[in-house]
This record gives sequence, structure tokens and C-alpha cells, in this order.
Amino acid sequence: MTDSLFLNKAAASILLSGIAFMMAGFVAKGLVTTKELKHTAIKIDVPTQSTAAPAAKPAALPPIAPLLVKADPSQGEAFMNKVCVACHTWNKGGPAKVGPNLYGIVGAPHAHMAGFDYSAGLKAIKGPWTYAELNQWLSNPRSVVEGTRMSYAGIDSAKTRADVIAYLRTLSPNPEPLPKG
Repeated sequence: MTDSLFLNKAAASILLSGIAFMMAGFVAKGLVTTKELKHTAIKIDVPTQSTAAPAAKPAALPPIAPLLVKADPSQGEAFMNKVCVACHTWNKGGPAKVGPNLYGIVGAPHAHMAGFDYSAGLKAIKGPWTYAELNQWLSNPRSVVEGTRMSYAGIDSAKTRADVIAYLRTLSPNPEPLPKG
């Protein structure tokens, strides 16, 4: 008998709580009224696109070709295993992580990995990844593609970039020829 009385009290308290919250909502709705403004309280001037300065082009980097001749792919691999492994894979047929798989990237189209969700800016770039483009990208990805999803700030050292590019070049059954110069 006490069990059924306890269950009745529990059910009644739940129902009473629900009714109390519902009534509080009705009272609050009646007390607080909203009024649509006819105009904004603070005027904020937003410059139009036509008056905005054109986007700055990325600074030209020294040519990568002379550095690639002396580049050390094993140093590039060591760098990638330390820094890039968190977001990329680079084995043949490897899966995407935060970033796409990089196998065969040198000479491949910019949005080369099927099924990976590239940013619109990267998808819009036509043609293959060249050595110069990889150099610019690795220096500062945001300078190449505005709105890129790659959050990495870039590699400051030209020698390290050359080592990484030299290693990426080896990730292909038919590596792209080195640039002349």
C-alpha cells in the first residue's frame, strides 16, 4: 500500500512541476512584450566591395629549383613525420585525415583526392601542383587560397620546404622531372 502511495506522490509532483513551469511561461510571455524596430538603433557603415582595396598578391619567393637540386628527401620525410602526420597521410591509397592523402601530389590536380571536401578556393585552381606552387603553399597556405581549411601557418625555411617537396616528389611511381634553373 505504501508503494502505491509513493508512486502517486511521485507522479503528482512531476505533474505539478510541469504545470508550474507551463504557467510560469504563460505569465512571462504576458509580462514581456517584443516590438519590432522600424530602423536600427545604431547605424554601421559597411564599405562596399568597389571601394575595398584589391587583395594583396603573395610575396614572390625565391625560385625553388636551385634548392631542390641540393634537397634531402629524408629530411623532408622526417619533417613530415613530425609535423604533417597529424593531418595527412602519404602512403599509396592512404585515407584522408583532417587533410587529404598526399601520395602523388607533385603534378596532380589541386583537388586531387576523390571524396575529400576541399575548400571552394582550392577546387577553383586549375592545373597541376607545380614545384613553385607547392613552395608557395608550404610557405603560407592562406596566401595561395583565401579561406583554405588548412590551419597550418607554413614553413619559414626555404631549405625545409625544398626537403619536403623533394620527399613529396618521391611519392610517385613516376616522379615529376625537377624544374630547370
